[in-house]
Amino acid sequence: MIFFLNRRDFGPLLPAQSKSFDKESPKVSILIPARNEENVIQKCLESALIQSYPNFEVIVLDDESTDNTPLILKELVDSKPHTLKVIKGRPKPKNWLGKPWACQQLSEEAEGNILIFIDADTWLEEDMVSKIVRSMGRDVVDFLTVWPKQKLGTFWEKTVIPLVYYALLSLLPARYVHKVPAWVPDILKPNVRPLFAAACGQCMAFKRSAYKSIGGHAAVKDEVVEDVALAKRIKEKGLKMKMYHGEASISCRMYTSGKELESGFSKNFLAGFDYNIALFLFMALLHIVVFVLPFVALPIGIITNNIILVLLSGICIAVILLHRFLLARWFDWKPIYAFLHPLAVLWFQRLGIKLVINHFSGKKSSWKGRTIN
Repeated sequence: MIFFLNRRDFGPLLPAQSKSFDKESPKVSILIPARNEENVIQKCLESALIQSYPNFEVIVLDDESTDNTPLILKELVDSKPHTLKVIKGRPKPKNWLGKPWACQQLSEEAEGNILIFIDADTWLEEDMVSKIVRSMGRDVVDFLTVWPKQKLGTFWEKTVIPLVYYALLSLLPARYVHKVPAWVPDILKPNVRPLFAAACGQCMAFKRSAYKSIGGHAAVKDEVVEDVALAKRIKEKGLKMKMYHGEASISCRMYTSGKELESGFSKNFLAGFDYNIALFLFMALLHIVVFVLPFVALPIGIITNNIILVLLSGICIAVILLHRFLLARWFDWKPIYAFLHPLAVLWFQRLGIKLVINHFSGKKSSWKGRTIN
């Protein structure tokens, strides 16, 4: 039921007419942290610099890169000196994680009334900023987040990454991200609001006043999943937020290999459960029962001629595949990978076991040469 409601409620950014900003166009700052992004930074910045919106700046922070990122940035800023600004990141304090520190520095340099944080591995359609400003005004929100259209290349990308969107759209009612459920008593609403907080750090937009009121990235300086932590603070303050999908607005390719995929998810998978091992293990067991067991039970039922087992497991599989086929059509992914749903679940189970072992042994995760936790 949640999935089908989200098909309606989790919509795209609102289109903006060409004359929408003739009278008023608040300045927008597009802010991009970059650490060792030589393979993607040029495409990202070129897409940011051609925005059709009339009043914007682009600021990128070189976060102590050790590859060719600084050279690429120098070439780009020389060609676009009036629109693009490159700043060199200061050394990271010990009590900060890398991304929050980079984003905090970017916010201090920004002049915009609206701050848009995007990752270096994203690229924008030319009307993306216009759509964000239009959506913030029309939907009257202080903060919005956009889930990019994920471009998938390798086998494991196509198998694993759709599971993130599957979980998001099957478990979280998008309407409650925007508004607290009407059935919640007023006295409980302040406590309930943060429970429906969600965000995608690949694209987040704040009104400057809202960003300041929650303390900016300084308020989440040691949070691995800083995007969700920011969304929670927005909702705790009683500010308005909404999330959208990025079809026809923003795209991303998070990882380009199985090794990158595992390294990327390793840094935030357990952190997403706030290192609650009991909850983490319970959810792992639940996923095996719901998403893997039916695929095992069906052939057993057929072999043993157990009609009830065949019927129950068949219904479960049919629902899973229906959701996955609809998801593939929605985000233009290959539907054949829906049949690998249990394999994707097992991929996360294997990673989860590894992370639990690392947690108790004291082994730290790392990302781009920095220890995460």
